[in-house]
Amino acid sequence: MGIIATSFSFMLGAACGIYVAQNYNVPNINNLYKTGLVMVKSYEENYRKPKTSRDGEDGDRNGK
Repeated sequence: MGIIATSFSFMLGAACGIYVAQNYNVPNINNLYKTGLVMVKSYEENYRKPKTSRDGEDGDRNGK
């Protein structure tokens, strides 16, 4: 009985998903993901802390 109940719920969910996708304006998840990624990257670039110069990074060797 377990496989029948599982496959029935899967088929019912697939049928409902197909109906909703055909009859309603469902957003494209991939486009939403890409838009969100662009927004997060721009937020990070604008609000990132400035890098500080550490010993050895400015070309001096051994602190001289």
